[in-house]
Amino acid sequence: MVCIVLDGAHFRGGIISWRPLNNTVQGTTAQIQIHQRYFWNRQWASFSLPYCTEANVAAQTVIVIGSTMTCLANCSSSTYAALSTNMITTDCDSNPIIESWAGEHYDIETLPLTTSITIGFPSSAWFAALYIGSGGNWAICNRLNLAPRPDGYINSSPVTTTLPVVFYQRGVRITHVVQMADNDATDTLVCRWSNSASTTNYNRADECAGVCSGLPPGTILTGTNCTLSFTLPTANLYYGCALQIEDFYSASSPNPMSSVPIQFLFYCYTAAAGACATAPSIIGVRPNRACIGVPYGVALTETIEIQTYCPGQTIVDLVTSSPIGMTHSPISNPSPNLWIMTLSWTPIASQAGPQGFCAGAIDNSSLQSAPWCLTYLVDYTSPNLILPRVVQGSASPIGTVFSNQSLFSILATSAVGRPSRNGTNVCFHLDSTNASVLCYDAGYSPNVIYTGYTIVIVTTITWTPGQSYYVTMDSGFASGSVFCHAESAPITDKTFWRFDIWNPALSSTTTTTTTPPTTHTVTSLGTTTTSINTACTTSGIVVTSTNASTTTTTASTTPPTTAAPTTAGPTTTGVTTESTIPVFYPLDFENACKQPVAIMSAVMMVAFMPLQALAMYAAFTKFTNTFKPTNIAAKARHQQRMKNILRR
Repeated sequence: MVCIVLDGAHFRGGIISWRPLNNTVQGTTAQIQIHQRYFWNRQWASFSLPYCTEANVAAQTVIVIGSTMTCLANCSSSTYAALSTNMITTDCDSNPIIESWAGEHYDIETLPLTTSITIGFPSSAWFAALYIGSGGNWAICNRLNLAPRPDGYINSSPVTTTLPVVFYQRGVRITHVVQMADNDATDTLVCRWSNSASTTNYNRADECAGVCSGLPPGTILTGTNCTLSFTLPTANLYYGCALQIEDFYSASSPNPMSSVPIQFLFYCYTAAAGACATAPSIIGVRPNRACIGVPYGVALTETIEIQTYCPGQTIVDLVTSSPIGMTHSPISNPSPNLWIMTLSWTPIASQAGPQGFCAGAIDNSSLQSAPWCLTYLVDYTSPNLILPRVVQGSASPIGTVFSNQSLFSILATSAVGRPSRNGTNVCFHLDSTNASVLCYDAGYSPNVIYTGYTIVIVTTITWTPGQSYYVTMDSGFASGSVFCHAESAPITDKTFWRFDIWNPALSSTTTTTTTPPTTHTVTSLGTTTTSINTACTTSGIVVTSTNASTTTTTASTTPPTTAAPTTAGPTTTGVTTESTIPVFYPLDFENACKQPVAIMSAVMMVAFMPLQALAMYAAFTKFTNTFKPTNIAAKARHQQRMKNILRR
């Protein structure tokens, strides 16, 4: 183990992970991409002036640390060589509470499949204002094991991301979720506390040094979903959190296949007098923990929207943790209580795979929003819902349907599955008021069914005749099948998928008012002022508008000449007639045709049996004459006789 001591209290946490470029075993070695991310004190004495700014993010400035990540255990099993811990700038934050300079780096190493080593970066020092571990050493390590998995493939370690510093109020019970995901989608992930038991823990190394058990007593860690529950007791201090995220082949596997460290800080504050009772929140089209597929080489723009809730509450900082090359615009305030930052990024081919991003908004009273994190899957396209068409399109039904319609379906551009998180809703809205009349959470609802490229929604509502409805779908309603299940974009446009409910009162009643003898006024309801669209909807009802039209006609009549007396008859003021609209469904067609088809089949069979018998008799007779031995011999004698005659 190599330890390099650096001057100053500058460490703020980090993450180490890895994955094979090709998880198929080919030969005795594999190319492994190793990822390091670290957070540093922006004002560390060894960093030269001027301190980092957003300009360093855009320029991808190298953060020079002058140290290496070394092998710490079982080093003879591999050819691993120490890797530099100099990082490329991804984020810079000058907020006095944060003062962070963050960066990451990727290395590709060719290693033997016998590799089963612990790699890490132990050094000194954490800063002084820590609840536990003030000014102490740090240690962060990862288990790199390339032995083929039980399914025969090379393993990929879990991945995670975090903000360098997360703010929480003193004395308030907190629930904090740490993100974790794995490219091997069937693995079981569990997180645990890092520890210093180097003779017994999985890594066989000190995993946390000065910040082992860095959170206060009473902290609870739920490993299966990596959720922390705690209360911070002392304000104006930082609390170090050190965890290991480990992947198991199955829930019954006794040992993990890798171990990924994540270390970061919590900061405890006391709300200032006059501070808003509600911390800011990050809103917008992307929910927290969304997974988004993006191609490389294509510019991506993502907008972060922040909501504030009190007069005078302003956003002064947005702390971020970003992939290399992502830049951050200044914070703007386009409307009251709304604040915006725009992210710009063009992923490159070497960034293929998962890339994490996190953000947290800080207001002028140092209240911080809950962390908002995304995972970008570079070189992967998210499934998209296909725009419905009028006839035989990608969604059913559209156009005019009956009030008992209960089956709805829509197609995606690729195979889809159920979202991996709750809160991904599909909602039906009343068009006239935009009110939601029915919603299902696709994360768990049995009314939403995923099969191949199709999503089926089974509703349990009777629609109101004569009303129009439209459908909206949250981000991730259609989720892919790779890694973190890249999500479809949200559908909020009310014209994307809409349908009308047939009103029999308007569609089947015609009222005629007649004023004898020469003027006729006809009022028709449920007709169209333009030519009817002859295309049918998926329900079979003709698409028309529902505007009423009035037609007035005048006719000249000559009364007959008669000597008989005339009798005044009653005057008819209105005539009501009922008409029906036949709707013929495919099943009705099948049922109607069963008997005729059966009868015709029997008749045709009887008619063709004599013909078939005659044809078979003629064929067998022909075959018999052609291949009968006596006939063949007679033909041969005839040919010989003709030859003899020709010789003469």
